[in-house]
Amino acid sequence: MSDWTDRLAETLGVPPLDAAQQSSLLNASREVAHRVERKETPLSTYLIGVAAGARIAGGMSAPDALKEVMDAVLALLPPEAPDVGP
Repeated sequence: MSDWTDRLAETLGVPPLDAAQQSSLLNASREVAHRVERKETPLSTYLIGVAAGARIAGGMSAPDALKEVMDAVLALLPPEAPDVGP
């Protein structure tokens, strides 16, 4: 995504995000911001990382861990507001 994100991953001692992981996290962040509340976005992103890390520590692959967590997040979101035209 950006050099800064890659440098952050290196500084934190974790692998950088691949394109699919970036897309998944950005999608979840956008959905939380729009369907729940903006201030919940960084908090939910932190929880996603903690949950994925716990699954990885338990032996799950990183892609599988993120998918499982993201599926749970998306299932918990309230329904999208209907698109109301002018």
